[in-house]
Amino acid sequence: MSFITPIFLWSLLAIPLLVFLFLRMDARRKRLAERYGSLGFVGQVTGRSLDSRRYIPSLLFLIGLIILFISLARPKMTVSLPVMEGTVILAFDISGSMSANDFEPSRMEVAKIVGREFVQRQPATVSIGVVAFSEGGFSVQLPTNDQVAILAAIDRLKTERGTSLANGIVVSLNAIATTHGEDPILNIQQPPPPKNVEDSAVIVLLTDGENNMDPDPLMAAQIAADRGVRIHTIAIGSPEGTLLTVNGFTVFTKLDEPTMQAISEMTEGEYYNAQTEEDLQTIYEGIDPQLMMKAEDTEITAIFAGVSILFLLAGGILSLFWFSRVP
Repeated sequence: MSFITPIFLWSLLAIPLLVFLFLRMDARRKRLAERYGSLGFVGQVTGRSLDSRRYIPSLLFLIGLIILFISLARPKMTVSLPVMEGTVILAFDISGSMSANDFEPSRMEVAKIVGREFVQRQPATVSIGVVAFSEGGFSVQLPTNDQVAILAAIDRLKTERGTSLANGIVVSLNAIATTHGEDPILNIQQPPPPKNVEDSAVIVLLTDGENNMDPDPLMAAQIAADRGVRIHTIAIGSPEGTLLTVNGFTVFTKLDEPTMQAISEMTEGEYYNAQTEEDLQTIYEGIDPQLMMKAEDTEITAIFAGVSILFLLAGGILSLFWFSRVP
């Protein structure tokens, strides 16, 4: 425990003075009892002075004053409080097939709508970043608590071509590393060792196709696992493959479900498959950052002041009840 204004602890020096004054008054009462004993009051006065209960209210008052003087110094202590905190990276597949209109108005637009709703539900203690990936990957928005900036980044997403899950994962990890002052991953074959384990970081990876670009996404997933970053994978599409109309062209797209399941399993995340817009909405609603215990310095002046008042009240009530006076 520490104090915000420790100078007020000097007020505790008044306690010995108060004890000294109480003892002098007690001794004076005893002398008066002896002096006026011959008048017939000795039995009454001496009996009260020897009553052990007489010291209890005064002791309660003394304890209350000590706690009150300590509260003047504004004590604080480190308390572990449950908070919803962490870093969430929304990684969007922006390959050409995301323009398909089996989701109204398109897969990309629905993903953006649901992503925006997810952002708006998060508390200010959660930092959110946005990553887009197709043939390569790039960070659209580094993790931040500024929801306006995050929503603007989602609005800027546009479809391109190709699908590289590994690049999406690596860029997401680099976005997390940047916010924690760590070295970026420049070579997936030889990633730099993590300085910290990001057990409160999550990547939400949304894609609708199979990986068709190097490097191996499972290698990237292993790097995430080594850093304690969980990856939730959200699949849009069919593992058997389907024909879609994209910008007036008919294309065949097939979901690589085993790879996405392996990515989630390696990183202790979850795999989801969304066949409809409602499925996608339900999935995002079920994804929340971890509830963590965070140590914070918390001022506890009110607690000390409240306890001191209880002791003072108890001493006053007992003194009035037993002796019809305040200590």
